[in-house]
Amino acid sequence: MIKSTNPYNQKEVFSIKEFSANEVEDAIDRADAFFQSWKKTTFAERKEKMLAAAKELKQNKKEYAETMTQEMGKPIKQAIAEIEKCAWVCEYYAENAEKQLSPKNIETDAEKSYVSYEPLGVVLAVMPWNYPYWQVFRFAAPALMAGNIGLLKHASNVTHCGEKIQQIFERAGFPKDCFQHMPLGSDKIESVIRNKKVKAVTLTGSKSAGSSVASIAGEEIKKSVLELGGSNALVVFADCNLEETVKTCVQARFQNTGQSCIAGKRLIVEESVADRFTEKFVKAVKELKSGDPMDEETFIGTMAREDLAKDLEKQLKDSVENGAKILTGGKRDKAYFEPTVVDKVTTDMSLFEEETFGPVIGITTFKNDEEAVNMVNQSDFGLGVSIFTEDRDKAEQLVPLFEDGAVFVNELVKSDPRLPFGGTKISGYGRELSEDGIKEFVNRKTVYFNSY
Repeated sequence: MIKSTNPYNQKEVFSIKEFSANEVEDAIDRADAFFQSWKKTTFAERKEKMLAAAKELKQNKKEYAETMTQEMGKPIKQAIAEIEKCAWVCEYYAENAEKQLSPKNIETDAEKSYVSYEPLGVVLAVMPWNYPYWQVFRFAAPALMAGNIGLLKHASNVTHCGEKIQQIFERAGFPKDCFQHMPLGSDKIESVIRNKKVKAVTLTGSKSAGSSVASIAGEEIKKSVLELGGSNALVVFADCNLEETVKTCVQARFQNTGQSCIAGKRLIVEESVADRFTEKFVKAVKELKSGDPMDEETFIGTMAREDLAKDLEKQLKDSVENGAKILTGGKRDKAYFEPTVVDKVTTDMSLFEEETFGPVIGITTFKNDEEAVNMVNQSDFGLGVSIFTEDRDKAEQLVPLFEDGAVFVNELVKSDPRLPFGGTKISGYGRELSEDGIKEFVNRKTVYFNSY
C-alpha cells in the first residue's frame, strides 16, 4: 500500500494499493491502443474536453485544493490559487494548440515543403509533491491537446491528488485511457521508461532523480524533459523601489512555505542599501502568519515531511557554525519550520551553495554590478533570477549576463502558460509551457513534394 499522511496533524489521509507489474503493463497497453484513435481526433474535439476540464477545476476548486492541503500542507488559499492556475493552462492550450501545431510552410526548391507536428504517443510524467496539481497540468494540457496520451507516476505522498487529477479528466469527458494515474514506487519507473510503447518521459524533481531518468531514457534513445531544482537569486540594487521590492522578495521566498523550485533562495543585496532593506525585510517576515494550513489566514504552513524540515535545519546549522547570523526564526517543530532570515551568509556556505527547500533565506551583500552577476552565476543551478532596479537601461544590459533560463525584472520568477519555462545547468533541460512546451513531445516531420 502507498499511504499519504497529513504533515500538520500526522493523520493518514489516503491509501491505495500499488500497481503490480501486470497492472502497469496493462495500463501501458491500454494507453498505446487508445493512442491509435486519439491521435486522429480533431483539435476541436480535444478543445471541447480541455475546456470542460477547466470548468471542472473551477467549479470544484475547493474540493481539489483541500486534497492538496491535507496531503502536503499547502495553505488553503494558495492551494485554491494553484487549482485556478491549472484551469488557466487548460484554457490556454484549448484555445492555442491548433495554431501552435499548424503545419509550417517553408519555401525551398520543392513544389511544396512544410513541417508538420504530430504526436509521439504515450508519454510518462514523473511528478513531485510541492505543486501536486500544477506540475501535472502544465504537462498534461499541452500533451493531450497535441494528441499524446498521458501516464502519471506521482510522488507517493500525494497519491490522492494523482487520483483526483485522473478524475478531473474523466469528469471532463476524456476517455479513461487518455490519462492514467499509476500508483507506483520509484523502483518501478525504470521498467515503465524501458517499455517500447512509452515514447518519452518528463520529470520534475531532484537532480538525482533527473539524472537517473535521463540516463535510462538515453539508453533507450527516448526524448526526455527535465525540470529540476533551483537556487534562484533575488538581486536587490540600491536604486530599487525598496518597499515594493521587500514585498516581492517575501512572496518569492515564502509562498508555498518556501517549497518551490523557482522560489527566491539567495538574497543578494547591494551593500549601500543592505541595512535598510534587511530591517524592512525581517519586519515583513515576522508578520507572516503561521498555523493550520486549512485556515484561510495562514500563509506559512507545515513543510510536506519532517525529514525535509530536518534537512533544512542541518543546512542552517552548518551555515551558522561558519559565521552566519540568524535574524529571525530558526526553530523547527516536527515538520514545521519557522520563517527564517539569516545574515552574513558567504558564498561558501550551505545556504548559498545548496538548494534550500523551505522557509529559510540567507542575505549576502555585493559592492558592484559585476560582483552581483558573478555571485548569481556561481551557482550550479540555472532556473531563474530576479533583479530589482529602477534603471531599465541597466537591467537590459544585465539580462544577457545571467546564465539562467529566466530573468525577471522587479518581479518574482513565476511560470506563465504563455512563456517558456525551464532552466540551464543542473536545473535541467527542455522547456514547458507556451509554444515551446507543446512542441517538446511531437514529431517535427519534414514533408517535401515534387513531381517528375
